[in-house]
Amino acid sequence: MKIRPLILPLLTMLFVGTLLCAEARSGNSALHSKTASGTPSDEACGDTTVFALLDLSRPGLERVARLHTAGDDQAATQALLEYFRTRRGVVCPDVDLDSVVISADEQRWADEALEHRFFVHSGYQPSFFYGDDIDWQYWPVKDNELRWQLHRMKWWVPMGKAYRRSGDERYATEWCAEYLDWIRKNPLEGYDRGRSGDWSQADNVFFAWRPLEVSDRLEYQIQQFLYFLPARAFDGEFLLRFLDNYHRHAEHILGHFSASGNHLLFEAQRLLFAGAFFPEFRDAARWRATGVEILNREIRRQVYDDGMQYELDPHYHLESINIFFKALRMMDANGYRGEFPAEYLATVERMIDVHLNCSYPDYTTPLFSDNRQHDKAQLLASYREWMQVFPDNAFIRWRATEGREGSAPDYLSRAYATSGFYVLRNGWEQDATVMILKAGPKGFWHCQPDNGTFEIWSRGRNFLPDSGCYVYAGDKQVNDLRNWFRQTRVHNTLTLDGRNLETTDSKCIRWQTDAKCDILTVENPSYEGLTHRRTVWFVDRRFFVIEDRAEGEASGRVMLHWNLAEGSPEADSAACCVTTRYDDGNNLMLRVFGAEEMIPQEGWVSYRYRERHPRPACAFTADKRPGQTLRFITVLLPVDRAEDHRIEAVGRKDGIRVKIDGRKYNLK
Repeated sequence: MKIRPLILPLLTMLFVGTLLCAEARSGNSALHSKTASGTPSDEACGDTTVFALLDLSRPGLERVARLHTAGDDQAATQALLEYFRTRRGVVCPDVDLDSVVISADEQRWADEALEHRFFVHSGYQPSFFYGDDIDWQYWPVKDNELRWQLHRMKWWVPMGKAYRRSGDERYATEWCAEYLDWIRKNPLEGYDRGRSGDWSQADNVFFAWRPLEVSDRLEYQIQQFLYFLPARAFDGEFLLRFLDNYHRHAEHILGHFSASGNHLLFEAQRLLFAGAFFPEFRDAARWRATGVEILNREIRRQVYDDGMQYELDPHYHLESINIFFKALRMMDANGYRGEFPAEYLATVERMIDVHLNCSYPDYTTPLFSDNRQHDKAQLLASYREWMQVFPDNAFIRWRATEGREGSAPDYLSRAYATSGFYVLRNGWEQDATVMILKAGPKGFWHCQPDNGTFEIWSRGRNFLPDSGCYVYAGDKQVNDLRNWFRQTRVHNTLTLDGRNLETTDSKCIRWQTDAKCDILTVENPSYEGLTHRRTVWFVDRRFFVIEDRAEGEASGRVMLHWNLAEGSPEADSAACCVTTRYDDGNNLMLRVFGAEEMIPQEGWVSYRYRERHPRPACAFTADKRPGQTLRFITVLLPVDRAEDHRIEAVGRKDGIRVKIDGRKYNLK
């Protein structure tokens, strides 16, 4: 394998203190220390070396303090390195140095990094080559995520694992060189978040020093520090550079927190990590206190009373759980558990309850908003960690052990009415049928105009997966792709003239659950002059009947959109009927009553970032006059073979009469 090492003058510095003083004068260093209260300490005044950032009065740093006070910073640097290499009592729960595990993918990313082919994003594989002389501004596809996530250096932790498992110094030498190269080429200069403007034209500093990326580096450089600390390349001079850069990162976060949402949560959690793992910094207590204060405040602001995080996105709900949980675990591991109240822990448990209920038996979750499929092994790892904190929660234990321990809940269906997530199910095992429907308040950037959409999962197959997101944001080409997957018409809901929803403010009108029938009614003022009311009956907990009403003074073409899973279903346009044709005998029969015509539409589904698959989609339409109420009735029947079944339905003034294979059901 050809290796492209970076040869940098920074690795051969003769006078560390002189260089750092020069950086302090240039404004590119965080060497002016403050105490926990934010006031410069007497000891630190006038000291412009990295040692000024540290509390040298801490136990274990006595020799470092003596040497530094005597002016022998070279010896003090070596003593500081020895201190960290032998330090005890500070841990990172995510790292087990006695049992380092590296996956095949991580090993590949580590090896590719030696040749500057960097794993930046799973949606862009194979990895791009960033040059013999690394170009940290290279942007091969104008997707903002590709540019931002380059600065998360996802390949550095795998390099650390590869070094620890193999002892091969090449990984450590290359990591140190890349680390210093990044510092040199990405100075923190002229950062004013209000001036970032159009991201396609933004200066590099806004990508390299965006607070979310900075916080990511704060968290994962802890792991890199632990993996690479014994390496020859990780010498005293490098340690000082690392500590100076790390401190600069933490202080940057303090001055540039995001206003709200998951970004703010990530930044607070990772600042807390910095303060817990590096208590040697004079500012560590302030970092911990700030992180704790924000998380305690935001868990009350960002989590609805039913336990759902307010971005209304299953992916970011899970991320938020892990943010709150990881902060608790990090503080607990290092003796700071008491800084979180009991209410915090109870809220995290409620959030977990939402996640587990809004999951299918195969551990997948609905593709609502910007969600994507998650790796089951990673989910189980998280569940096992949750189980350690909530050992008496039988539901968490049941899911974490794949049913070997604990127990499923004694209920089936569940409503989270504040956030607008509703689960109708007839079981918890693989033979279950489950509908998860989303109809709630207005969300945020990650939440799509999809009110009323739902999925049906039955016996291991998701028959009506939501669209997913495919991509986030970037240039016009990237944004057009994102906007396609956000359209209301590519979700399982109702539109006027195929347009995106104008208003999202859905309310629960009815929720009733018993052994015979679960009933849900939600209502949303979707367009000016048009209210969409959707009622779902889970009849005998075997099949679904949906009534969609379009009411109000608006006129136009009302369209009911159904987007199916990949496959080649049989469509009968005259009967407004679609039936899947899977060879395993697990199928769904869908028939719509009240439509004037059935129109095939373009269909795609995205299970992962930058991954999409064609799928069948159709719209059932009817013209609406001003003041008229249009009424569609859809029956969704899980079947083995469609030809064995007959569906009829008719709307009545007081409800719906449905006939399935001759058996009549009166629904009210």
